[in-house]
This record gives sequence, C-alpha cells and structure tokens, in this order.
Amino acid sequence: MELQQIIKAAVDQAISYQQYRAFVEAHTVNGTNSGDEVTEALAEYTALNNQRMKRLDKTLKLLTKHQEFLSAFHKEVYFLIITESWCGDAAQTMPMMNKVAEAAGIDFKVVLRDENPLLMDHFLTNGARSIAKLLLIDKNTDLPITTWGPRPTKATQLVAEEKASKGELLPEFKQVLQNWYNKDKGIDTEQDLMEMLKAV
Repeated sequence: MELQQIIKAAVDQAISYQQYRAFVEAHTVNGTNSGDEVTEALAEYTALNNQRMKRLDKTLKLLTKHQEFLSAFHKEVYFLIITESWCGDAAQTMPMMNKVAEAAGIDFKVVLRDENPLLMDHFLTNGARSIAKLLLIDKNTDLPITTWGPRPTKATQLVAEEKASKGELLPEFKQVLQNWYNKDKGIDTEQDLMEMLKAV
C-alpha cells in the first residue's frame, strides 16, 4: 500500500485531541492502557500521563513572540500524531502540540501506534517505533511535509548523551528526563514546532 493510502486510512479513524484526552481518562478510570500489551506498569504510566496532561493543558502558555505568527498561519496542513496512552514523552509534548495547533488553526488528529503498524513503520526513529511522532501533512496531497518527535531537541540530546555514556537508558534516567520536562515547561517543544511551521 502506498504511503498516501496508509495516511488516508489512518486519518479516517483518527480522533481529536479532546477525544484522545477522554480516551486516556477512560483508561485511567478502568486501570488499563492502550496498545497491544496491557500491563499493570503501562496502566500506571497511563494514569500518571493523564495527570500530567491535565496539568499541562491548564498551565502551558505559548510565548508571546510566537502568537502573531501562529494567528496569521494559513497553510493547508494538519497534524497527525502517532501515540499510545502509556508514553511519557507523548504526555509531556502533546499538550503543547495542541496549543500550537489551536493557535494556528491546524487540525489535530491522533492515531494509535499499535493499530497503525504500516503508518508507524514509515516513520521509525533509528529503526524503532518511537512515539510520540508528529507528522505535518499537506491537506491537498495527504503526504508528509516533515515529521517531529519523539522528543524535543534538548531532550533528544539528553537521551543521546545518556546512551553514549551508559550504553542504555537506566530506570533512574526516566526521572532525570521528567525533571527536565518539568523545568522546560514546553518551551523546547514549542520552539521546535515553530521552526517546523516556519519552514513550510
């Protein structure tokens, strides 16, 4: 199947950000998680992510210097995000993706990784099905213009440095990464997305 057809099929069953938030909330209430593998640990991550997204939805604010560009943005594009409820990086970045999309009038569509393996496998990161992955799609062709993810630039550097020094990501590094996200307050993600949209 061609990529355009794969994207169209994914978009046909995509949900909005608000629907995704309700979906994660429902998994939290039920003590479950999305994806092919359902475990107690992934369900706990889902509940934690639900709390993170609730907080970020309320507290994140776009930088004033970006608001004029976003309000004047008029390109025929949409965001297609590949994710799962248990993904910590997704919980830390999707609220900012949504703020940028709302300010720019960009449609925000969410699909699940494990339900869309053909789509995911077109957008691997170093050979892995890493999420969250944002695809900036041309509305007229349903083809990707560019992609972003699974992490903002500075977080990607942190992960690369950790892997280089330790050979792998140790469990305690997850806390280091979460601390970085908490201090960053979405700014690095916002900056990355602004650069992406300015290049369209």
